[in-house]
Amino acid sequence: MAVSIEDIKKLREMTKAGLSDCKNALNEAEGDMEKAYELIRQRGLAVAAKRSDREAGEGAVVAKAANGFAAIVALKCETDFVAQNADFVKLANDILDLAIANKVKTAEEVLALQLNGISVADAIQGQSGVTGEKMELGGYFFIEGDFVSVYNHQNKNSLCTLVSLNKSVAPEYGHNVAMQVAAMNPVSIDVADVPEAVRAEEFKIAIEKTREEGKPENMVERIAEGRMNKFYQEQCLLRQAFIMDSNINVASYLQQADKELTVLAFKRFTLRAE
Repeated sequence: MAVSIEDIKKLREMTKAGLSDCKNALNEAEGDMEKAYELIRQRGLAVAAKRSDREAGEGAVVAKAANGFAAIVALKCETDFVAQNADFVKLANDILDLAIANKVKTAEEVLALQLNGISVADAIQGQSGVTGEKMELGGYFFIEGDFVSVYNHQNKNSLCTLVSLNKSVAPEYGHNVAMQVAAMNPVSIDVADVPEAVRAEEFKIAIEKTREEGKPENMVERIAEGRMNKFYQEQCLLRQAFIMDSNINVASYLQQADKELTVLAFKRFTLRAE
């Protein structure tokens, strides 16, 4: 039987599959929309199972802020060719819009959201069936706040950051600090926020390195503390040298706008190995 273009478009909206895939599925299902949808879903599952051992190292990282909620979504695939595909990027942005609209806080919640009548998890599987590549939700991060800046590095959808400030200031302050996070990859906002496990490991390394240099034992701990201070300057966002003026740190840069201005939170995700 002939299938209508309206049904093909409807199935495409549901599954994000290509027009020809939707047409073939509807023909195979003799026009039954539910059966056609299930055919496309099963093909996506088959691809996922077949390629489960493949690495999904490419993809689209997208970010956005709206109504006091900001998020980063990383939709991953195997090749840059698919990552640049307009339908793939649109799917990543559709998932992002859904996550922000519903203010969800976990990847599991994102996957359960409904996108054009099906779950996000099924939409990803459907797209996987179309492209023949492994696809997955590779990362989800959010920040709640009234003054959040979003940065997509060079608009290439491979590295995104979010920065939340405590006050409303000129937009360039948040934007520049979000760029700082992208470039310098800090581990925390300030010293107090450094995870205890990281602090302990870095201090252990500092002690060992100092002893390897043959320093007197009674000076080892003091020298190690000095090395820790250098670590904090390099890894704590507010203490890092500002990328646009190395004569000041990020805290000093923010204080140019307002003496009480500071960073409340930040998130960063990249597809590239650091």
